[in-house]
Amino acid sequence: MSVRPATAADAAAIAAIWYAGWRDGHLGHVPDALVAVRTEESFGIRAAERIADTTVAVAGDVVAGFVMVVGDEVEQVYVGGAHRGSGIAGTLLAEAERQVRANGYAEAWLAVATGNARARRFYQRQGWIDRGPFDYPAAVDGGTLPVPCHRYVKAV
Repeated sequence: MSVRPATAADAAAIAAIWYAGWRDGHLGHVPDALVAVRTEESFGIRAAERIADTTVAVAGDVVAGFVMVVGDEVEQVYVGGAHRGSGIAGTLLAEAERQVRANGYAEAWLAVATGNARARRFYQRQGWIDRGPFDYPAAVDGGTLPVPCHRYVKAV
């Protein structure tokens, strides 16, 4: 497995992983209004727009997962279903922490949907600290929608 900056050629694979992973971790835990706008097509558009913020993990010649980092926020961490449990998520998270440090920050943060227990356990195992609930402003159609989340932080 290797980690590298994403390219435009990776957008379709990123979108597929993101869409499936987002549904797996968010359905039943976020407002219905957000689910309605997070269509498969929307993930294709968003993945293509976010290539500059994205790092991919490649297993063999397949994009197996990705992470998106902006400033001190680890915005997205997803691994394809076939690669879960392989250590890729930990590798991507470590890369995200490195990027936040390289961006000049001493602490990284991320948001996890309150009901996404699997992700919350993963971040805690990786040394992240739950700083409690807050409403994350999810971008939707030129505005935002508050999503119940927990803010996790880690010194980097």
